[in-house]
This record gives sequence, C-alpha cells and structure tokens, in this order.
Amino acid sequence: MIGTVYKSTGNLYSVKTEIKEVYNCTIKGKFRSYGIKSTNPIAVGDRVLFDIVNQNEYTGVIYKIEKRKNYIIRKSVNLSKLSHIIASNIDCCFLFVTPNNPITSSVFIDRILVATESFGIETVILFNKIDSYSTSDTDFIESLKDIYSKIGYKCLNISVKEKININFVKNLMKNKISIFTGHSGVGKSSLINLLDPNLNLKTASVSHQNQQGQHTTTYAQMFDLKFGAKIIDSPGIKGFGLIDIDKSELSNYFSEFRLIKHDCKFNNCLHQNEPNCAVKNSLNNGQISKSRYKNYLSMMVDENKNYRTDFWN
Repeated sequence: MIGTVYKSTGNLYSVKTEIKEVYNCTIKGKFRSYGIKSTNPIAVGDRVLFDIVNQNEYTGVIYKIEKRKNYIIRKSVNLSKLSHIIASNIDCCFLFVTPNNPITSSVFIDRILVATESFGIETVILFNKIDSYSTSDTDFIESLKDIYSKIGYKCLNISVKEKININFVKNLMKNKISIFTGHSGVGKSSLINLLDPNLNLKTASVSHQNQQGQHTTTYAQMFDLKFGAKIIDSPGIKGFGLIDIDKSELSNYFSEFRLIKHDCKFNNCLHQNEPNCAVKNSLNNGQISKSRYKNYLSMMVDENKNYRTDFWN
C-alpha cells in the first residue's frame, strides 16, 4: 500500500491512502540504520509504502519512504541527534509574523527564508493581527514589508480575528500542500480553524509576562481543507537553527546577494572583509538591507552554540 503521512506522534504514524483510508502505522526497525540522522526518520508529508497488519483495525508497518522533493529541517534539542524534519514535500510555506504578542525578530524571519530557499520552497510572509497594531507596530511591519517585497517575497497583511484578507490566503493555498510556521501565538491554528471550523484546533493566548505564545500544537499534522488545499500545522518554534548549509553556500539563499555575488572580486567571497565585494558595496549604497546583512553575518557564526537555545516552544 502507498499513502501520505498526515500525523507523526512518537513512533506512530497516521497514513492516508489515495482512497482516503487512514492507517495507524509503525515503522520497521531497520529505518534506524538508513543513515537518516534525525529525531524523526519519517515526517508529515512523506509518501510511504506500508504493509497492512490488520485490515479491520487499520494498522500497518511502513517499510519504505519515497524520495522527498524537499523538506524543512532544523536543529534538534537532542544533542545525540543532528536534526528534526518538520515536514516534507511542501509546495508553499506561510510564515506568520507579528510585531508583538509575540514579537517576531528579523533574524528568525531570515533563518526560515534561508531554510525554504535552500529547497526552492515558495514562501509567503503573513503579517497577522493587523487589527491590533499600534502606530509603532505599523511602522515596523511596513519597514519589513518594504525589505522583503523588494527582494521578491509575497507579503500580506491579515487579521484572523477580523477575517481580513483571508480569501487572498485561500487563493494562494488552492491545489497546494502548504505549511504554516512561526512562533507559538502568532495565529497559525486560529487561521486553520477559520478556514475549516470543523477542525476545532486548540488555541491559546500569549503570555503577558514574557510575550511568548502558549504551547498548543505539539506535533506537525496535515489537514485536507474543503477548498482544495492541504495544510500542515506545525508546532510553534522559539528559535530556528540551520543545518546542512555550508558557510560558503549561505549567500546563495539570500536572493539579493545571489544576484550580484558574481561581481565580487573573489569567486569564494564570503562578503565579510574581502576587498571589492559587490555585496558590501551594495550594502554601503543602501541597496541591501542592513538587517538582512546583519542576520547573514549572524548565521555565519558557528551554529553549534545554538543547540541549547533552538527548541520547540
């Protein structure tokens, strides 16, 4: 049998077949020896082959994963492993950003964008909770929109609470497998509930003490929506450590750097202290965002020190 993984909880996987049957599956032990250095050898979105164990109870055993076209991966808090695959085979990533309640930093945004750029995943930035913006919030969001729209990212102001611009989001999701990502409390599960109230996903308010979202989604899960879209709801994340991206390749995933890096004096220019660097020249001329360049430099620093700070919310 062949199917798609819709939910992963520990060692149990919900797999939906093409005729909409859902099987609760485990995996064969040999998966652990396939060289997948991850806390989860199988992720939501994976296409898998499985044997039926009990047809009446809809149980099975997964024995093979089909080749992934892409995936989003991050460092794991478990130091004995290297990574955690958030989801695979994604057509579009919707990154939720809020100026407060909770605050989304530009470095968090850029880390997500590098991860999605590295696999060619279309990314749309959703600035949520516009109904509650102060004047300073609006100024902050408009500055972010200016930065990211200029380098080619779709940016959209929305309000899940007031149902503002939700139809635009739906149109972008149609006939695609999408993932919602961002900090806890930014409105990911709330938007899914708005798109399909029958799902009734748990939501929670943001803590006023630390301005961080309260933990509701504990694992990634895919849902079929009535208007012809599939959505993966992922747990909120505080930090996002990059993995499998070499320092020499990092600038390839900053689209504005990639367009001009061939003009650098050195082919292996890292855009730090090298002479006649096209990226540094553009930065000095105001053609490249200072925040984007600063975040690039922060990612060039050894990522190992981030293992203890990058974890699920």
